[in-house]
Amino acid sequence: MTEQERDAALRIRTAEIQQLYNAFSHYNRYEPTPYDALDQLFEEYVITAEDMVIDFGCGKGRLNFYVHDRFGASAVGIEMNGQFYQDALENLAAYSKKAKRRRGAVEFVCCYAEQYEISPEANVFYFFNPFSVQIFMKVVGNILRSVEKAERPVDIVLYYPEDDYREHLERRTPFRQVEEIRLRGLYEKNKDERFVIYRLEAGKADGNGYY
Repeated sequence: MTEQERDAALRIRTAEIQQLYNAFSHYNRYEPTPYDALDQLFEEYVITAEDMVIDFGCGKGRLNFYVHDRFGASAVGIEMNGQFYQDALENLAAYSKKAKRRRGAVEFVCCYAEQYEISPEANVFYFFNPFSVQIFMKVVGNILRSVEKAERPVDIVLYYPEDDYREHLERRTPFRQVEEIRLRGLYEKNKDERFVIYRLEAGKADGNGYY
């Protein structure tokens, strides 16, 4: 199926790539993760209805609806752009008619990523290069402080992993890479076509974001 047909099956509209025509220099354009990429990710990386996924820079909410529809997992989308946030809410209203009896919940929050207070239930954090490494560092610090308050293992999932993101995680945090998923038919031509997953085991967080 095409991206538009996959959207239609969920009763949402997320396919268009859009620029941010404003002064948000630390934030990148909206581009949803392709459905085929999500299919390959979740062939190998398993989540359950007990998980809570946070998508930073969620745009119109594709990942949120995907994980809720497929796994019954709760999903929170964080989006600072007011128009994309409104689009996500419209998608939620349409999707909810399809998913009335599913477990979990889909929620969207309109705020800057670094200002979002991490829920103690959140354990999977998704990033498709939504913003600069400076903001990423602040968000990771917030995740670590949350884990310090409510001890639990957590994962960070990076699509098109930026070198700066990875360097920060590997050199300045207790997160460790546990998996790399290379997209079939794409990785051979573009080494960025992959997911890299980092994990923080319970009991290893430092609230300052460092060892």
